Parts: sequence; C-alpha cells; structure tokens
Amino acid sequence: MNAQEVKRSLLVGIGNSAREDDGLGWAFVERVEQEGLFKGDCLYRFQLNLEDAELVTKYKRVLFVDAHKGELPNGYSFRKCMPDAGADFSTHQLSPESIVYLSQQLYNVRPQAFILGIQGYKWGLKEGLSEQAQENLEKALKGFLQKRNGSNLILY
Repeated sequence: MNAQEVKRSLLVGIGNSAREDDGLGWAFVERVEQEGLFKGDCLYRFQLNLEDAELVTKYKRVLFVDAHKGELPNGYSFRKCMPDAGADFSTHQLSPESIVYLSQQLYNVRPQAFILGIQGYKWGLKEGLSEQAQENLEKALKGFLQKRNGSNLILY
C-alpha cells in the first residue's frame, strides 16, 4: 500500500443502541458527525471482528469509542491503544488492542490508536441512554475536543 492510499483518521463507535448505555460508542460518533467535529471516516460496529484489523491499516490514526462497565474518573477515559493479542482473543469478538496487534502482525502496519471509554450504567433491552451515561457522553465530547485542539494527538 502506498502512502497516498493511507487516510488520516478513523473513528469507530462500538456498541448497540438497543441496549441502553451500550450505545454510548454509537452516540458519541453520531454527535461528532452531526456537529462536524471530526473530518475523518466514521464507522459503527456492534463488535470488532478480524476484518477490522485489515481496515485500520488504511488509516494513520484510529479512535475506538465504547461503553465501559466499570468506574471511570470523570465518567470517561482516553488512552493509547497498545497492541496486545490478549486473553480475550477470538474470531467472534476482539478488543481494540487485539485489532491493532493483528494489523501489526498480519499487515506490518500499526496505526496510532486510542481508546475512549465512556462509563455506562444500564444494559437492558431498551433504546436510549441513562441520564448518568448522557452526562458522561457530554464530558467525553468535551474531553475529545480538548485533546483534538490542544495536543499532538490530533484526531482528524
């Protein structure tokens, strides 16, 4: 693949909007698209799969956004995504770390990757975010804008 074929950035929302706060990843991507806050490509995924390892090789930077079931300071976390085959490796569901690991192992390409986890609270079969998750989404969007505008981690 030549350098001209590599795109700048990819934003991947992971989740399921029909399972309450599990839809946080999708809600984040939707807001970013609606408000024009991201100039790269945006995708929605129920889960990451093996094919996504090849997909991320086409980008310089990738941001994975997903709901998080545990406690997070400020309701969200932003961190580098380091390659890791991990204990959760399977062909049914893969972590962002596994996707980056596979892209490096299979294609010898490692995009600059990050994970934005947003704390959720409710996981039932219901459309819409809980009030607390909605508040965390707003915090995560504000944090994303600060990272995007104020550091060398420019994601567009």
